[in-house]
Amino acid sequence: MRRLRNTFTAALVIILLVGVDGLQNARAENNGLERRPVLGWSSWSFLREHPTAAKIDAQARALQQSGLQKIGYNYVNLDDRWYQCPGRQGPNVDPYGRWVTDASRFPADGDTNGIKVVADYIHSLGMKFGIYVTPGISKQAVSKNTPIKGTNYTAAQIAEPSVAESNYNCRGMVAINYNKPGAQEYTNSWVDMLVTWGVDYIKIDGMSDRNAVDVKAWSTAIRQSGRPMVLDVTQGSFTRAIAPTLMKYANQWEFAPDVECYECEKGGSSYPLTNWANVEKRFNYVAEWQSYSGPGGFNDYDSIEVGNGSNNGLTPVERQTQMSLWALGSAPLILGVDLTHLNQLDLQKYLKNTAVLAVDQDSIAAKRVLNDSDRQVFAKTEPNGDVIVGLFNTGTKAEKVAIQASAVGLPERERGYSAQNLWTGNVEKQGRVIRAIVPSHGVVLYRVKVI
Repeated sequence: MRRLRNTFTAALVIILLVGVDGLQNARAENNGLERRPVLGWSSWSFLREHPTAAKIDAQARALQQSGLQKIGYNYVNLDDRWYQCPGRQGPNVDPYGRWVTDASRFPADGDTNGIKVVADYIHSLGMKFGIYVTPGISKQAVSKNTPIKGTNYTAAQIAEPSVAESNYNCRGMVAINYNKPGAQEYTNSWVDMLVTWGVDYIKIDGMSDRNAVDVKAWSTAIRQSGRPMVLDVTQGSFTRAIAPTLMKYANQWEFAPDVECYECEKGGSSYPLTNWANVEKRFNYVAEWQSYSGPGGFNDYDSIEVGNGSNNGLTPVERQTQMSLWALGSAPLILGVDLTHLNQLDLQKYLKNTAVLAVDQDSIAAKRVLNDSDRQVFAKTEPNGDVIVGLFNTGTKAEKVAIQASAVGLPERERGYSAQNLWTGNVEKQGRVIRAIVPSHGVVLYRVKVI
């Protein structure tokens, strides 16, 4: 891509980011955060159950040194297994029933907790730090009947031992009854602890429809803490029945199964990170959840697995498709790859494509306007009248994908339209039908303007 085009698209990103901050969505969490989707990196896809302070620090440095931080990738999120997990009796707990940092992975620095050490380092790079939790309370806290900090209540008084909560890799969590005195105070104490560590983003995983009360409780706890934190709700299994709660109390939510292809992995590694089948599943999710997204709260379709070349598990064409679909859905772009071994094609052509990034950062979720066998079209209209059109081919051979200009929201114009292909930079004229030959599993992503 030529330097002039890079300059133009970078400016476009800045214009969109400034403009979006003024948008309001009364339905979404109004905590001043995520007026546009989060950009960053998370440890799960690549590091899985083996994160350490050294590994997280290295990924944060690579995010900065790659130039991705400069274009907005600003969150470094530590996923599961940062805490002590002795077995299915649940995570080890401190005197107040909260998880204990695994110091063998995240060593303390004097009196400074090991997680805070990492958070401080990430902050020193000018980035924000996220952490992973799951709903409920550890069975160990219940069996020890630990006190709830700042109250006369105890863990056993707020727990529902017969109701298991999802903690996929450690187990041993049971539900909290938020009708019981002390329950909200327990969650408050959790968030207060995370505040002392410098956490900016909380991912609460393993959530189902019945966990709506937990979403509200964690939101309440964040508010009472006084520290702005993104609340990311991810699923064990939830449906659109929980959407009103998510929009009111959370900043982003992931309702889709993991994008990782666990059954594809070879040689004990996390490669390949995903496959086409797991990306293809997202088309219906993007369409079905479109109406719930907006500034303050976004649909999360899971990690972007672009950056490690063939280890992504996707062809170059499929990588464009994943990024295009997420961008059309205005989803958080959270990289799951090994940033310390970035493939230069992935980095320069895909991850640093600011024209596509601008589509994601407009905070507008596209509608599906065509779903015809292997051909799908998603579109959205920008505040300046440009229309973003994604022509997708999910089939096994190249096909022509076409849609009436009026069907994507373009006004009738006899002179036609100017369409810039956001992946190639080429500009072409289109008539009353927006069309392209799209490769198998591919996309043509246009920014269409009236001539």
